[in-house]
Parts: sequence; structure tokens; C-alpha cells
Amino acid sequence: MLSQANLDALKLQGLYRSRRIIDDKKIVNFCSNDYLGLSKNENVIAAFKKAADDYGVGSGSAHLICGHSKAHHLLEEELAEFAGRERALLFSTGYMANLGAINALVGRGDFVFEDKLNHASLLDGGLSSGANFKRYPHADLTQLEKLLSKASGQKLIVTDGVFSMDGDVAPLRELANLAKKNDALLMVDDAHGFGVLGKTGGGLVEELNLTQNDVPILMGTLGKAFGTFGAFIAGSELLIETLIQSARTYIYTTALPPAIAEATRASLKIVIEETWRREKLQALISQFKSGAAESDLPLMPSDSPIQPLLIGDSFRTTKMSQQLLDVGFLVSAIRPPTVPKNKARLRITFSALHEFDDVSRLLETLSCLNKLEN
Repeated sequence: MLSQANLDALKLQGLYRSRRIIDDKKIVNFCSNDYLGLSKNENVIAAFKKAADDYGVGSGSAHLICGHSKAHHLLEEELAEFAGRERALLFSTGYMANLGAINALVGRGDFVFEDKLNHASLLDGGLSSGANFKRYPHADLTQLEKLLSKASGQKLIVTDGVFSMDGDVAPLRELANLAKKNDALLMVDDAHGFGVLGKTGGGLVEELNLTQNDVPILMGTLGKAFGTFGAFIAGSELLIETLIQSARTYIYTTALPPAIAEATRASLKIVIEETWRREKLQALISQFKSGAAESDLPLMPSDSPIQPLLIGDSFRTTKMSQQLLDVGFLVSAIRPPTVPKNKARLRITFSALHEFDDVSRLLETLSCLNKLEN
């Protein structure tokens, strides 16, 4: 609703959102999803530049008209192999991938079941599909099973792999078993797991050794650990052909620039081969968690690069975020409605580009701020 009063009310509640122009190289960024530091990798950048020379800047049209290049096709084949699936399909954004896939697979008379902490794109996909939309308490398999037992027709279970605001992981093996038991499809958004988890960076499904049969619909984004842009859905031949015919967010939008596809091909090779990036990332996470425990910082339970520091009050969270920026650390304040009321937090994320000294200085600053506030 277009209303100045609504905007003023957000300010009074400490919930007003503002954009920052990030151009100060002296700031250490602890809120990026560039988990492996590949957005600045020289090989990825070189692949992008060469492809821009070869293909131009834009793709020119949708995939089904004239926008589908050799670069796109090769990337889809390589992503399918990487994910252990028959095929993969590129989307322009993760939001579009989730919205398009859910709406193509369920509709009126069907049922979609979603974790209450799912990403907004998954929730919007379920709501806009027209299917009977059911949310279950976070990771509550007992409640989900009760809901499934009352449903008939096509059933789709949708979950994040790594939850973006809490950093914890879904009980994916148990969800896969529950889906099979109840003749339901399972869709996993592993945006924050791809590149980070698993021996080769294949995400939560690789870490748990789950197959296409266990997780039929797998979504991954390219703008996080891969350091580029876009997203993909991976699965069976039948799934991908269905999406090509029916996913409106695929059919009716301009394809990714081919240069992005070529940059992602270079990035994918690094994700697989340079295992030291994941090893360093895990070492940084361990250092931070250990230091936070010693300083009694209220960290939420997470083993992922997403390490939320629970503050509670939105005004206090915003204040601490600004105090951190004042001393050279960029850490986002996450407030309702992104997270539940009284659950505002500093969402700290780690990258292989960080140094151990960066983490030590961040811990020291957070400890000081925490003591001041208490």
C-alpha cells in the first residue's frame, strides 16, 4: 500500500530498510554469500571477459526464442553431472527458479507442504500455485507426517537445504523417506549448500549421499558459492522437459547473458578442484564458533558459513551493525519480517577470502559491544 504513514511506522519499530553503497575497500565484508571468494577470482573474471568479447553482453531473448547459446547448454550439462542428476535447467534468478518450478508442478486440488522458515521465494511459490498450502513448524517431521496423511492427489514437500537466516540444515534424509512413504515429491533449495557442503561441493545432498531418487527436484543458485549469477533446477529428464514446457518464469524471460554462463563454467571447475577453499572456510567457522563460546556471544546453532548472533531487539541490532561498520566490519542487521518478532540478529557470514586475523578482530569487537550492551 502506498502510504507515508506505513513507512513512518516502520521507522518507529526499527524495521525501516536502507541500502548502503558499498565501495570502501577498507571494510571487511562479513555479510556476503560469496562463500568461496570466487566472485573476484581471476580465472572466473577472465572467462567472463572472453565470453563477452565472443557473445556480446546480453543474450538477446528468452531461451526458447534465440537466447539459448552453446555456453548455456554446456553449463547445464556440467551442472547436471555435478549434481548427479539427468539434466539441469538454467533460470535467471533463484527466486524465478523456485517460483517457476513449484507453479509448474502443483496447482488447484494439489497440496504443497513447506517448512515455516523456508526462503520467501519458496513460500511465494507455494502461495501463488493455487495448491492447498500447508506450513509445518521448522524441521518438525511429526507434524509434517500428520499433514501428509490428510492430503490426497499430487503432494509436494518443499524445504531449504541450509536455512538462510538460521544457518542450520534440513533433516533431508528423513524428509526423503517421508516423501517416499507418502507418495510425495521432494524439492530442496540448496542455495547455501552448493559449493560449501560435500566432498566436491555438491551440497547437502552430496554430504548425505542422497540421489535423484531421494531428492527428485534440486535447486541451486550461482550467485553465492559459485560467485556469479543465476540459478538452476536439476532432476530427471521428465522434470526438466516439464519445466521447459510449463515454468512461466523460464519461458517468459530473457536468458542469462552467455558471458555469465561461461564465467560459471570456470567457477564450477574451481569449486570441484580447489578443495582448500572449503577446508579454509570450515577452519574460519570453527575459529569463530570457538571464540564466540569463550566470549559468551549468543550464537545460534549452525555449522554452516551462516553464523547468526541473536540480539532480539531490532533497534539494538541496527545499532550494533552501525557500530561494527564504524570500525570497519560490514555485518547486516536482520529484522522482522525476515525473521520472527524479537528474533532480530546480526547475520555473520564467512568466505574463504577472509583471514584468521579478520575473524580474531571481529570476535574482539563483538565481545566489547556485547559487554557494553549488557
